[in-house]
This record gives sequence, C-alpha cells and structure tokens, in this order.
Amino acid sequence: MEVTDYELFEIPPGLLFLKLTTSDGETGWGEPTNLPYSRTVKAATTELMEKYLLGEDPLRIGDHWQAMYRGGYHRDGPILMSAIAGIEQALWDIKGNHYGAPVYEFLGGQCRDRVRVYQRIGGDRPEHIASEAERAVEEGFSAVKIDATERLAHIDAPAVTDHVRQRVEAVQEAVGDEVGICVDFRGRASKTMARRLVTHLEPYDLLFVEEPLRPEDIASFPDLARHTATPLAIGERLYSRWDFKPLLDTELVDVVQPDISRAGGISESMRIAQMAETSGAAVSQIRPRSPLALAATIQVSASIPNHLIHDYGFPGQEEVHDYFDYSAFSLEDGYVDIPDGPGLNVDIDEDRVRELDAIEVDQPYPLRRHPDGSVAEF
Repeated sequence: MEVTDYELFEIPPGLLFLKLTTSDGETGWGEPTNLPYSRTVKAATTELMEKYLLGEDPLRIGDHWQAMYRGGYHRDGPILMSAIAGIEQALWDIKGNHYGAPVYEFLGGQCRDRVRVYQRIGGDRPEHIASEAERAVEEGFSAVKIDATERLAHIDAPAVTDHVRQRVEAVQEAVGDEVGICVDFRGRASKTMARRLVTHLEPYDLLFVEEPLRPEDIASFPDLARHTATPLAIGERLYSRWDFKPLLDTELVDVVQPDISRAGGISESMRIAQMAETSGAAVSQIRPRSPLALAATIQVSASIPNHLIHDYGFPGQEEVHDYFDYSAFSLEDGYVDIPDGPGLNVDIDEDRVRELDAIEVDQPYPLRRHPDGSVAEF
C-alpha cells in the first residue's frame, strides 16, 4: 500500500483540511490549520506531499514524521509543524481505518473512559459573560474559559486590573464554585502585569491561567510561577518537544498545552505529554478549530495519564461545521465519551466540504493598537 493522492480544502472560517488516498482506496483526514496563515501552511503541506510522501507506505508513521522534520536543514516553527501535524493526523486515520481500530489503541490504549472538556465563552461585559457561562453549564460543561482582556499596556491602570477581576467574579457568581474557570491572558501581559493580575485573581481558585506570558518571555516564567499558587498553563505557541523542554526542566509549569494541528500532530503531542508527566505537569490540549482537530485531540487525551481537560471548541460549532455529525462528541456532565470507531472516527460530508472549498475565504490580519497608536499584542 502506498499514498497515491492528496487534496487540500480551504473552508470557512479559514480552516485547512487534508485528505490522503492510498493505492488500496483507503482515505485519511487531517487538519493543518494555522490561522491566519493557512495558505502558507497549504504551500508547505503541498511541498511535503510532492517532495516526499507520495508513493510512500502510509503505515510507517514514525519514519515519515522523522523524515518530514529532519529531512530539511530548517525545521520547527508554526508553518512546518502545522503541515507535519495535518499529514500525520491523516496517516493515523488511515492506519486506524486499515486495521479497524481507534487511533488510541496504537498509542497504548485507553487511560480513561471519557475526557473532560471546557467551553470557551466571550462577551465584552461582565454581565454578558456571566450569562454565557450559565448557558455553557446548562449545555453540560463543567468548566469554561474566558479571555482576561483585549489588550494591556506594559503597566496598566488599576481600573484594567479591576475589570479582569470583575469578569472572573461575575462568572463565578453565575455558575458557582463547582465549575472550573480558566482565564486566558493570550500572552498580552508583560511580566509586570502578569504578576499583578495573577495576584488579584488568587482568591478565585482558578483551574488555570493560560499563556500568562508571551513565548518570547519564557525566561520569566519561573519567576512568575514563584509569585502565585494559581496553576499556570502555556504551550499554544510552542511547536515541538524541544520548545517545551526548557519550561518542563524548571518543573514550575503546571499545565502544558500542545495544539494537535500546530505541534507536530498526534505523535509529538504524545511525546510532549510524556515529558510533562516526568515533570509533574498536566496536559490541556488547546483550540481544536474544527471537529476534525477535536477528534484527533480526543485520541491523545484518551491515551495519556496526565490529561486534565481540553478545549471543546467554540459555541455554535454545530451550525458552522455542518459537514460533520457532532453526535460523535456527545457531552454529559462536562465529559465527552471516547469514540470506539476506527481511525479518528470522523464521518465528513465530503460533498459539503467541496462546496465550502469553492467559497473564497477571507483570512483577516487582525491588528490591535494602544491609545497612543503603537501596536498591541494579538
């Protein structure tokens, strides 16, 4: 059996899907999405397919990962690792379909019967975010995640800090203290503001604070960790085990957050999770942009002993992603059952995907600025 063909689909709101086909007629799906650079990742994926993977045995996944990663002089980074991730997910899907077994069976088997997930909620005012939190709990989630703030100055006004506190307080008052709350700083805080904010949020016993610092400021992470008892999570913009290693070596990171479609795929996410276990860190995989990435994420979460919780996605996904049957991800008491279908257990309406691929996708380049006109963090 060999890989004989591939197709890439750009679908709203800027997702990139990959379909592989083998000489035996088997297919596999993967998602190498990396907004807003999906077209750049598409070019990288095309190069890897044309220069290497076509004609190869799809079952030699470990060898292919090494070849795609080590086969070029320049490696790592968000573009290459996203391309590898999407290809590798599709290879795992083929392997599972070929042997008639879920991917997690090849990763050591299940460590649990179901996986806990949280819902990301928005809202620009505390009263709005409180009602969104209540709705998420009514839908069956036992944890929610909110953004701390749109932007932060290097040292901001007390009112900004108080606004963040009010958002968290409003959510906790709305849903009670049995619902987990995660606060995403989005790497928008300087080390000074991060210390101030986590101190003010201590009384709320958060599930964790996500990306309190930018990846460029990773050297300041140990100092921040020593200033708070709140669990700290990071990893959305780290792309390989080598990126995670300096943090894990400090043994001060509480939660690591590899992205299944950016951090080299299923195999690399497993390796990162295993490294985290030796450092006493939990794993909370991050931001599945579509049900395809969510399916791959669940396979890893099912297989690792240190899974904490992971992102379910965004409200209203069922309507946006109408090419997929969400009943595979039935939610109850904050958990999703682990599917037992072969491969990634994805049943994609390919005709609908092709219709969406025909739509011109606008991938905006969002730019935030401070009141003085200088560029703020994303």
